[in-house]
Amino acid sequence: MHRFKLSLRFPKSISSSYRAIHDKTQFDNAGPVASVLKSRAVVRFRGPDTVKFLQGLLTNDVRRFGEAVGEKTSTLPTPNLPTASEAPMYAALLTPQGRFLYDFFLYAPPRPDTKLDKTGSGPGPDPDEALELFADVDASVLDELLSTLKKYRLRSKVDIENVAEELYCWQRFGGNLSEKSSSVEEPEAASVGWGAGVDPAGMSASHGGPLGWQWFKDPRLDCLGFRGIFPSNTTPPLVEADKETDEQNYFLWRIENGVAEGSTEIPKGEAIPLEYNLVGLNAISFDKGCYVGQELVARTHHRGVIRKRLLPLRFVKDSGEAEQKVAPGSEVIDSVSEKKVGTITTQLGCRGLGVLRLDEAFKGSNTLKIQGQKDIKVEAIRPHWWPAEWLQEPQHQSAAV
Repeated sequence: MHRFKLSLRFPKSISSSYRAIHDKTQFDNAGPVASVLKSRAVVRFRGPDTVKFLQGLLTNDVRRFGEAVGEKTSTLPTPNLPTASEAPMYAALLTPQGRFLYDFFLYAPPRPDTKLDKTGSGPGPDPDEALELFADVDASVLDELLSTLKKYRLRSKVDIENVAEELYCWQRFGGNLSEKSSSVEEPEAASVGWGAGVDPAGMSASHGGPLGWQWFKDPRLDCLGFRGIFPSNTTPPLVEADKETDEQNYFLWRIENGVAEGSTEIPKGEAIPLEYNLVGLNAISFDKGCYVGQELVARTHHRGVIRKRLLPLRFVKDSGEAEQKVAPGSEVIDSVSEKKVGTITTQLGCRGLGVLRLDEAFKGSNTLKIQGQKDIKVEAIRPHWWPAEWLQEPQHQSAAV
């Protein structure tokens, strides 16, 4: 597939790329960019037991995908699709002990009563079409994930298929993209679609795949931008020819916002979901009933105190930023007490993510160091989307003690 490269003259090195993409004036002037996420793969679930099967496994309430179409949201209209569509969902599959295994972004294709027919003028046929859901998942554990899902399937009437060659996952992010309404930010999109003017080129392109093309607000956080899955043989709509950029830039955007993704950044079989902020990322429902690993998650949540959380970090030295000097797994210590504060989970250039004790992470400046590399200081950053009570929890616990 032909790919256009981003022509913003971002330097190729990771550390320089970080400085370039975070030069606010240059980045805002460039407008939103998009990346195809090669780290993700797409799986299709199809059959009458699809919702029931996933409902018993995943942390979020999948039943809404089986409900009748009501007030659904598509925050970014795209060519020749209805403006009322089911928004995607973020969820996780856990071990029976409540530890993280895999994350899922679930998508429902347009339903027969909302899809346009080939004239672009009304609902399409086939009302008895079997329910389909698509999930974008971590490509590095795809075979293992499929094996796990098929182990749980038993006699459920659901087919599970790897469609990674047919569909790609994309992210559209940057600037103030997510803070604007679709009609203001994408006026050209508002003129195409259900009940509006028809763009013949868009109509032709929209027939390229059974899923159709649609951008949705990222179900985790508005600041992450838009996400979608699209046919692998084309570039999605609203991606300008010079605005496709490397996935590493999206990786940095996530790190800056304190969001981990996939079974490497959220260690498989080890991570406690609430410490990785999955509640704040809309991945967990506490009203849905039982699912695999539900007991530990519910107990931890109702105790109301999370002492450690995943945080965005900056690595610096007296001479400036410490680039490529900190490895995942490194321990963060308090330079005064020499006590362990947490562990680095992800690193890219001078930025990273780590699970740190909140009562130590923010108590003072210039006290956090890397074990064995005491010339490197660690700056913990509170993400802007965090609720205030997350920082008050350790104080409440200390007062109780």
